[in-house]
Amino acid sequence: MPKTATQTRALSDAEPFGVYVHWPFCAAKCPYCDFNSHVRHGGIDEDRFLAAYLKELAHFAALTPRTVTSVFFGGGTPSLMAPRVTDAILDAIATHWTLDANAEITLEANPTSVEAENFRGYAAAGVNRLSLGVQALDDASLKALGRCHSADEALAAFALARDCFERISFDLIYAREGQSLDGWTDELTRALGFAADHLSLYQLTIEDGTPFAALHEAGRLHVPASEAARAMYLATQELCEAAGLPAYEVSNHAVPGAESRHNLVYWRGHDYAGIGAGAHARITTGGTKRALSTLRLPEAWLAEVEARGHGLASDEPLSPRESAEEYLLMALRLAEGMGLSRFAALAGTPLDETRIDALAAEGLLSRTGDRLTATPTGRLVLERLILELAA
Repeated sequence: MPKTATQTRALSDAEPFGVYVHWPFCAAKCPYCDFNSHVRHGGIDEDRFLAAYLKELAHFAALTPRTVTSVFFGGGTPSLMAPRVTDAILDAIATHWTLDANAEITLEANPTSVEAENFRGYAAAGVNRLSLGVQALDDASLKALGRCHSADEALAAFALARDCFERISFDLIYAREGQSLDGWTDELTRALGFAADHLSLYQLTIEDGTPFAALHEAGRLHVPASEAARAMYLATQELCEAAGLPAYEVSNHAVPGAESRHNLVYWRGHDYAGIGAGAHARITTGGTKRALSTLRLPEAWLAEVEARGHGLASDEPLSPRESAEEYLLMALRLAEGMGLSRFAALAGTPLDETRIDALAAEGLLSRTGDRLTATPTGRLVLERLILELAA
């Protein structure tokens, strides 16, 4: 039986709740990146943007008075933000909401020497987890990826981060142009030798509208074929598992207990606020989950916040089925899978048992009680699983 609006609201109130803060500025735009990031060579009026963040925080807090269990500063490059700005935003979050005493507070950083000098300032502001955008461990690959740091700078920043933060993650990109399976396994083995408790390992994808997409279309960028990329993915799972950092999500690996609690908010279908240009949010009010997004262009967002108190570009109610399908899309990425009863509560109807049985018979799904998970084989065809289950 579907939950009533009161029951749905009570459920969401008891669940984790995150706040995402988007800093949309970068020193340079990476050619593979399709995120909402912008380069401003003329500088940024940080005080003006800070005032806008504080206004939009107040707007979202009025929509959903909750206990915040995680905060994530993403971008863009949040480590270009002055630590005093981070400090003021965290103070505002604690003022407008209840900030859990054990809240996970993550900041994404690039490992250039200038940004690394700010690490102690972020830690003093309350950041307790750093996500470092290493991306590769050799200078030639970093140059090809358009990164502004060297491998030595990345390792130096990582060493400094270990002195400043309780928890550290770093990113690497594989299936890069010219990369072999042996080359990737050697690089990952090296990375695992100094990894802390979390790694995000992403296969390079060619995103529409990026410089890499134009180069690929023109035949000037050649990435490993699908079978070679699949072999790299499988090797990644094997090496990380052996090192004690199993995959808890398709691209994320952690020592058990060190998973990104903020990202689990997304993948488990919980509510979150999204602040800043191009941010997204999911907020339940009156028993209805709403999908919100802000204006993408930083200057347009800034002007709108100054005029109206928020920079929202859209605020749409999700139907029960849409909300359930979002949960399906995100939760099947997790090693823990999805809760069938949660899906049924969101959708008002359960998943089709015949489709579950057919996919399980193919060895693509596994069911244990209320949990439905993609098998290792199923994770290789995750898009197909989601489409067939949602049909």
